[in-house]
Amino acid sequence: MEQSRARNLALRIASAAVLAPGALLLAYIGGWPFFALCLLAAAGMLFEWSHLIADGAEPRILVPGWVAFIAATASTGLGAPGVAAAAIATGVIVAAAANSVPRIGVGEAARANPALWAAAGVAYAGVGFLGAALMRRDPDLGFTALLFLFAVVWATDIFAFFAGRAIGGPRLWPKISPSKTWAGAVGGLAGGLVGGLAVAYASGIGRLAVVGVMGLVLSALAQAGDLLESAIKRHFGAKDAGRLIPGHGGLMDRLDGFVVAAFAALLIGILRQGTAAPARGFLLW
Repeated sequence: MEQSRARNLALRIASAAVLAPGALLLAYIGGWPFFALCLLAAAGMLFEWSHLIADGAEPRILVPGWVAFIAATASTGLGAPGVAAAAIATGVIVAAAANSVPRIGVGEAARANPALWAAAGVAYAGVGFLGAALMRRDPDLGFTALLFLFAVVWATDIFAFFAGRAIGGPRLWPKISPSKTWAGAVGGLAGGLVGGLAVAYASGIGRLAVVGVMGLVLSALAQAGDLLESAIKRHFGAKDAGRLIPGHGGLMDRLDGFVVAAFAALLIGILRQGTAAPARGFLLW
């Protein structure tokens, strides 16, 4: 058992060492290269979702979703974030309509609400696209906001992993995720706080107390996103959403917390500064 855990940890570290620099580089470059990365991530997550709920590549899920993501990418790159959001919403509606007849899926879990599950998949992956892409297009603080998100989510994962292993104790939600503990959740919050404050301080962002609260909020939401994805996998009897990333599973397994945290940050930023400067609205108080 210990050897298996050590091997899995080594795979996780190796995967992170390969993927993280690439994600950071494209985030720094921004523009079309980063939007293309967001498109590929969203398309990959929807592909995994289709296999999860329909036991295969279901065109009635993938085609509406992928077309919506391509349209959203083009709209984002051309400076029309509202059109990008509308494209995602249209994809959700079309996917629901296309799957209104209960014939996708091989089990009762998928057959019960095929339109709902199809629409939820497009929405989930689409939210993942919008949160990262629209935040990065902020010309002033887009990259800093993404650094903040990366730091919070990654530090949450790391601190939660090691705190849970070192301290143990009562399980957080044993029916959904047997390995997660309350100690790990608290450790994750501490990690999110430290990661967010580190980026904010290094970037010269003032009002660190408020930014620290944002770090805690996003850390909690990232952990909630992790639990949500675990609940969905449990519902469909799957251990991992995919096998693309050694030690992590699939894209959904790796991006579950980031999807929720990034979209929440985007909404906060839009409410405060609009779609033109969501990163500024999120970071500057």
